[in-house]
Amino acid sequence: MNNLSSRALFIVKRNMWSYKDFVVPTILVSLGEPLFYLVAMGLGLGAYMGAFGGKPYLNFLVPGLITTSAMLSSSFECLYGTFVRMIHEKMFDEYLATPISAEDIVAGEIIWAVFRGLISGLLMLFVSMILGVYPASLFGYILIFVLMATVSFLFSSLSMIVTSFAPNFDFFNYYTELFLTPMFFFAGVFFPLDKMPFFFKLATQLLPLTHAVAISRAIYSGIYAPLLIVRFLILLAVGIVCFFLALYFMKRRLIK
Repeated sequence: MNNLSSRALFIVKRNMWSYKDFVVPTILVSLGEPLFYLVAMGLGLGAYMGAFGGKPYLNFLVPGLITTSAMLSSSFECLYGTFVRMIHEKMFDEYLATPISAEDIVAGEIIWAVFRGLISGLLMLFVSMILGVYPASLFGYILIFVLMATVSFLFSSLSMIVTSFAPNFDFFNYYTELFLTPMFFFAGVFFPLDKMPFFFKLATQLLPLTHAVAISRAIYSGIYAPLLIVRFLILLAVGIVCFFLALYFMKRRLIK
């Protein structure tokens, strides 16, 4: 871990330089996904559902989708994006021929994935504002930004660990289909968890996205509780642990 340095920012700069050639289509695609969920689920399905806490279903849905957008974008960047750069483009081998260390490469990839997660989350925030759903206060915009960054950091680090063991693209299906997708549907994004069986609710507390959605929903409602600090610390602690595990496992793969 002693080899981690500011050279990681070179990796971010390189990825950003490459990204600028695809920024327009990427933003359009990123806007399409939130519009699909918000319109189809929030407006379409929401028209047939009752109020959630005295507010339309769209107001319930938006906080969960914002954190989910950050999660998915950062995860996919450290899965498929990193794998392509590492295996198919052989860029990591080129980096290692320079003073850039393996730790720098991994840290730079994670920082870049956090940036991608923030972009997707902010696009979702922008679309939801057009539809009339806002955080409860101006300070809430700062809090939601910090939350999106934390969520992106956690899931990009976790996904990097998966990539460190991946022999091919098919390997990612286990992670996405058996972990990310179920968590997306059972972390309280689309429906409240308070009416679920006790053991089910207990199991959902093991999912990082559950804590992120709860914090996001509090930011939008303006109703805060001391437990939210614990939830945030859980996200941050898990993210830090996953970050250092990602450095270790990826270095072991890159340095043979």
